[in-house]
Amino acid sequence: MSLLGNIVWWIFGGLIAGLGYMLGGALLCVTIVGIPFGMQAIKLGQATLMPFGKTVVASQTGSGCLATFFNILWLVLFGWGIATAHLASALALAVTIVGIPLALQHVKLIPVALLPFAYNLE
Repeated sequence: MSLLGNIVWWIFGGLIAGLGYMLGGALLCVTIVGIPFGMQAIKLGQATLMPFGKTVVASQTGSGCLATFFNILWLVLFGWGIATAHLASALALAVTIVGIPLALQHVKLIPVALLPFAYNLE
């Protein structure tokens, strides 16, 4: 069932969003300072490519001082915009019955988009 959900997800924009995250992550990895953020963006891209069948869990390694600083920096620079895009997409998709499962996946991705160093999708 999750395979069918992921295929429908790709058709309605999930493929473009996931590839966009990965491209942004690759561009962030060009600089030394951007590598941690680029790796998180690539991780978010992988989660966005196949969100069905995955759950959001708290990260075991993302509880330190550096992870908290990175989460705050991510939230200010990127996270709020990404989360707003996921929320807008969820609201647009929730209009139809077919779009409700896709909207729920966008809502599931919001915490990971806001604080990627604190959450993982498994």
